[in-house]
Amino acid sequence: MRTLWLAAAAFVLPFQSTLADPPANRVTILYDAFGNSPAMKKDWGFSALVEYGGKRILFDTGNNAEVFAQNVKAAGVDLRRLDFVVISHRHLDHTAGLSHLLMVNPRVKIYVPQEVLGGVFGTSAPGSFYRKEATLPEGMRYFDGRPPDKIVLGTAWVGANFEHVDKTVEIAPGTFLISTVSETPGTKEMRELSLAIRTPEGLALIVGCSHPGIERIVEASSAIDKRVRVIFGGFHLPAAKDEDVSRIATTLHDTFKVERLAPGHCTGEPAFAQFQKVWRQDYLYAGVGSVIALP
Repeated sequence: MRTLWLAAAAFVLPFQSTLADPPANRVTILYDAFGNSPAMKKDWGFSALVEYGGKRILFDTGNNAEVFAQNVKAAGVDLRRLDFVVISHRHLDHTAGLSHLLMVNPRVKIYVPQEVLGGVFGTSAPGSFYRKEATLPEGMRYFDGRPPDKIVLGTAWVGANFEHVDKTVEIAPGTFLISTVSETPGTKEMRELSLAIRTPEGLALIVGCSHPGIERIVEASSAIDKRVRVIFGGFHLPAAKDEDVSRIATTLHDTFKVERLAPGHCTGEPAFAQFQKVWRQDYLYAGVGSVIALP
C-alpha cells in the first residue's frame, strides 16, 4: 500500500507544482546606464527580456557583448530558451550583444527592420534598381552588364536567422511589431521596430530609441489597441529642450492617455524628472536589473 501511495504522489506532485507556477508576465531590464542592481554592469545601451503568455522575447542586445553576457548571467536568463528576438534598429548600442547571443543560440529567429540597400542585417535589392548605360564597354558596367535578378548584400552576423519587417505585423497571438521610419535629421530614413503586446488592460509597448518619435509610435499602435497601459524603453530625448519634453509628456499623458511609463536608456535625465512629475505613482523605475510585472 505504501508503495502505491508513493507512486501516486510522484505522479500528482509535479502536476500540482506546474499548476502553482504559471508563466511569468514581466519585463526584465538587462542593459542600461543606470540601475540599482550590484550584480549588473551599467553601460550605454538597451536590452530587455519580455515574458508574456508563455512567450520569452529578447528585445535588443546592448552595446557590448561581454557586458550583455554578464548581465544576462546575473539575471539568470537562459538565452537558449527564447521564442524569438527583436532588434529595434541598427545602432550598435542595441545590436553589439548579438555576437554573444548567436554563440549561445545560433538559429533563434531575429526580427529586424527592413532597411534600404546597404543595411547591416543583410539586405537585398533587385538587379534592376540602378539605371543601365548600354554604350559603356563591358568592363565599365556593373556585373559586365548582366546583373543578377537579386543583389544580396552582406551582414555583420553571417548565418543569423534574420526576418526582415517593413510594416506592422502580428508575429504571435496578441504580439505585434510596429514598423516606423525616422524623419529626424541625423537618423532620417532609419527604420525602427517597436514591440506591442495586447494585455487585458491595454497595450504594453517596448521601444528601442524612438528615433521616429515616441508620439508617432504610439499613434501607430492605436491601430492595434487605443488603450496603452505602459511604455518601456528609450524616448530619445537626452538633449531635448524642456519645452519639447513638456510637450511630449502632455501629448502622451493627455492626448494618448498612456497610463504608465517605464522610461530608460536614451530618454534623458530631464525627461526622467518631468515624466515622474506627470505620472507620479504610475511612473515605473526601470533601471538595469529591474523586473516589472505586466498585467
